Amino acid sequence: MVETHSKKAPSRRQVRRGRPAAQLANGETGNGSVQSLDRALRLLESISEHEHGVTLSDLAQETALPPSTAHRLLKSLEARQFVRQDSERGLWFIGVRAFTVGSAFVRMRDIVAIARPIIRRLVDEVDESANLAMLDGNRLVYLSQIECRQMIRAHALPGAGAMAHCSGVGKALLAALPDERALAIVTAAGMPALTEKTITDVDRYLQALATVRVQGYGVDDEEQSLGMRCVAAVVYDENTDPVAAVSVTGPSARITSARIAALGAKVRAVADEVTAAVGGRHPD
Repeated sequence: MVETHSKKAPSRRQVRRGRPAAQLANGETGNGSVQSLDRALRLLESISEHEHGVTLSDLAQETALPPSTAHRLLKSLEARQFVRQDSERGLWFIGVRAFTVGSAFVRMRDIVAIARPIIRRLVDEVDESANLAMLDGNRLVYLSQIECRQMIRAHALPGAGAMAHCSGVGKALLAALPDERALAIVTAAGMPALTEKTITDVDRYLQALATVRVQGYGVDDEEQSLGMRCVAAVVYDENTDPVAAVSVTGPSARITSARIAALGAKVRAVADEVTAAVGGRHPD
């Protein structure tokens, strides 16, 4: 969410390390996927986690593939422009075709295009950066950000992930779910203390979600990064299910405790406007 060096949750590559799925006689893995496709997708996932490129040897280690196999698959992916290689440095990067395919998901969700002009008005009004985010499994994914003109501001790249338990958008989205489902999400992802203010106790977290439901917006009070606050509210789809969240983020020196309630009302009004614009319905 913000440019920080706080502790992060384990990456997918850390979880993936180990032996690959057992190969069946027909060349498929135990889950029915073609082995070469499964391996190529694992390589793509691993490369996507290295913003500054990754070597063949590191890719082979992270995906538990022999270097020769990894190289063969990478060359095939390169031919289709899903990856590209900086031959001088020996680094592999995500290619333009992968970006095109991945962007199709966002294009299919008209909510991003519809929400941007509405969120831009919010940024102009409060002079803080605003985001649109959604839950993807147990983590948050930022779909869009409009930055303010302030010298010090929050920064979240589209596609970047974050933990749900310590963010304003996470609290807003989880509060729109039954407690059992919300707890299943945060406990599966883990609730590490990223700052001294992060809520890591389940009972306290349930109380925090109850507060969000009453006031209509979630707050990250320096729980993800010290010195930064976030206020967020939910966007609903046509079935009154939470589909995304709008947030305003900035330094706690500007987003003071006295300002949070007013910002919460503005963010909730914007989230309700986006809900109506995409044909959604608020549960109330």
